[in-house]
Amino acid sequence: MEGEIELKRKSSWWLLVVLCIIFVVSGCTTGKTTDGTSDPKGSANESPTDPGKEAAQRKVLILNNGDEPTSFDPPIAFDEVSYNILNNLMEGLTRLGADHTPHPAMAKDWKLSEDGRVYTFYLREDAKWSNGEPVTAHDFEYAWKRIADPEVASTAAFLTYNIEGAEAFNNGEGTRDEMQVKALDATTLEVKLRQPQGYFLHIASMPVFFPVHQATAEANADWHKNAVTFVSNGPFKLKEWVHEEKMIAEKNEHYWDVANVKLDEVVWHMISDGDTEYQMYQAGQLHTSGVPGDLADQLATSAELVIAPQSGTYFYRFNLTMEPFQNQKIRQAFSMAIDREQITKFIVKGGVEPAYGFVSTGFLDSEGQDFRQTNGALIKFDPAEAKRLLEEGMKEEGYTTLPPVTLTYNTSDAHKQIAEAMQQMIKEHLGIEMKLENTEWKVHLAAQKALELQFNRSSFLADYADPINYLEGYRGGDSMNRTGWSNATYDQLLNEILAATDEKQRFELMYQAEKILMEESPILPLYFYNRNLLQKPEVTGIVRHPVGYLELKWADLP
Repeated sequence: MEGEIELKRKSSWWLLVVLCIIFVVSGCTTGKTTDGTSDPKGSANESPTDPGKEAAQRKVLILNNGDEPTSFDPPIAFDEVSYNILNNLMEGLTRLGADHTPHPAMAKDWKLSEDGRVYTFYLREDAKWSNGEPVTAHDFEYAWKRIADPEVASTAAFLTYNIEGAEAFNNGEGTRDEMQVKALDATTLEVKLRQPQGYFLHIASMPVFFPVHQATAEANADWHKNAVTFVSNGPFKLKEWVHEEKMIAEKNEHYWDVANVKLDEVVWHMISDGDTEYQMYQAGQLHTSGVPGDLADQLATSAELVIAPQSGTYFYRFNLTMEPFQNQKIRQAFSMAIDREQITKFIVKGGVEPAYGFVSTGFLDSEGQDFRQTNGALIKFDPAEAKRLLEEGMKEEGYTTLPPVTLTYNTSDAHKQIAEAMQQMIKEHLGIEMKLENTEWKVHLAAQKALELQFNRSSFLADYADPINYLEGYRGGDSMNRTGWSNATYDQLLNEILAATDEKQRFELMYQAEKILMEESPILPLYFYNRNLLQKPEVTGIVRHPVGYLELKWADLP
């Protein structure tokens, strides 16, 4: 995702342990937040730190989303800027709890066949949409088949491929009816998998797998674009949406677990400038804020600093359909010319780790070894070797002068600072004058998908806790690839990984796949994410999943 926890495997618990250890070493939290397991009590008559006078009598949490959501249609909005909000407006069959594992949500219970391939979900009788109508198994069948529907063109369609018939339907070789998701009656949903998938319940909690109110969607194709037509089934419902400015959600009185929802409203602003966000936080106009890079050292000891684990990678994509990046050695040269240590230490800060591979730390193999440590550093900073590879690549292409290169990033002070550092390193180590260009997020994303950007900033946030989640998007022609790269050996390895039942063998295949990905360099990883932010002391109960999305169901204010 731009920007799956395996729950049945023995490695899932150790994944969380490792993540906790990693982030204790890098900083740890101040103890000001809760994990959502308790329901903190407070007086509704007390105001927060004055983020808006209207909050005096109501519990109103005020946040910044950074940008306008790409879409609130679940299979289309495959990015954090959309899913962090959507995760609080809607709900799937399961929902991640404070322990980061799936719990019953729209489904009150389920059973799994002895061979691990057939799930039968039983929906709650009191599951309702925000318009008061019941949420049914038919809504889930309709929604899940939309993900794989080639006419919908969801970039997340690959997540359905382990469902029997889904890949064939998505590729135009099968039909909707052959995709094995079926409502047996109004409250019973049956899902047949091609092979057992230990993290399937985590996948079922992802926003892309949220239900859709079929009658609304079929009556109005734009139902998800405005508050007045948006129908949801989560803890909050959409009250107001001023596009490109803010949106307001209020407690959904029809939500089955409304008794445990503490907030009356959540306001999301859409401010892309980090300095403005921080100033609003300081002025009491926001309850949380990012940490400006130039203040990272100063705020490192702040009682309001929260450091939370987050599995993901900040990286750049090369476009192999544009010169000069059709050449592997030129791509490798650019990657080797970047000093990731300098970027993470002096620009990003916050204890983030430089990325010398694509898969982040925190994923344990069958023997309890961390994937990243086992597969080692697959990228290095080597200016001399970078210069040699550049010269060889130019000779192979017949270049006497390298074609102009433009590095594109989406608008953000932090992205700009990183891009400027890369520009300087490329000039210093390769002698190349690289142009910089910034675009707004929606424009950037659309151009990236259309392969219109030559060398562009990107990010990946894990959807589920398994290394294959990082690797599967680079299959040739995959909608998440967005590089124009393909490799038959890599694609075959992915097929073998997805079919493997022996964990040791599966990890060995994933090690091989990542080595090919890094050797051919269609992408340039920079660093692995963590999450540094400031949060007002009176805010409690926000859950930030290492793998997953912002959770406000248990959030509270005095």
